[in-house]
Amino acid sequence: MPFDDIARRGLLLLGCGKMGSAMLEGWLARGLPPASVGVIEPRPPDWLTAQGVHLNDGLPDEPAVALIAVKPQMMGDALPRLAALGGGGTLMISVAAGTPLARFEGAFGAGTPVVRAMPNTPAAVGRGITAIVGNAAATRAHLDLAEELLSAVGQVVRLDSEDQMDAVTAVSGSGPAYVFHMIEALAAAGTSEGLAPDLALQLARATVAGAGALAETSGEDPAQLRRNVTSPNGTTQAGLEVLMDADHGLPPLMRRTVAAAARRSRELRDG
Repeated sequence: MPFDDIARRGLLLLGCGKMGSAMLEGWLARGLPPASVGVIEPRPPDWLTAQGVHLNDGLPDEPAVALIAVKPQMMGDALPRLAALGGGGTLMISVAAGTPLARFEGAFGAGTPVVRAMPNTPAAVGRGITAIVGNAAATRAHLDLAEELLSAVGQVVRLDSEDQMDAVTAVSGSGPAYVFHMIEALAAAGTSEGLAPDLALQLARATVAGAGALAETSGEDPAQLRRNVTSPNGTTQAGLEVLMDADHGLPPLMRRTVAAAARRSRELRDG
């Protein structure tokens, strides 16, 4: 396992908020020695101080990996702290949204291997999905190492080019918010049909969570799963005729939703 080199040389985690904490918890659960991890976090939570990692001092001098998990607006302050690690000896992995590879190359040098990653919030419960792409200096071994680390919080997929990151942001990065709103809307619709609000919300939450788990584990594509639930002239068909309307239903609405998010991602990237 690539963790062997990390255990020997160390890993530096810059930022340990919700995403950083989820990843660190996953690494430690997979056997990464706490003493090999250095964390820079100005406001460490109680959980972090109890993990046995090096916190804000005793940090590795030449770590195998430096993982950047700060908010994009903090990047200007964060990158200079890691400037000495540029040049090729340390793999830089960023989970900061909207920060392109070119910015890291500008900070660390073009010869520094950099992997840009876009995880999503279900990573907090180990059910995320992360898309990764590397710069020209990142080898297959670097991408393998990044995938091993990021798989601690869910699935990992590799992109063909960084240009795809805006679409990934719009689908899986922002997607959990769309699903959460669907739960809200489904519960509100149940309430309008006479259910108590708490009961409607419980039904909506469990239905979306269960359907998602079934879609992920059944081996059947979503269209077939939809057909499995739909009896001819039944209640599900009546509802789907509204939801699947080609002009006013979910398909055109979702296309506009993802297009708007991708467009905003490009605007933020390009300044």
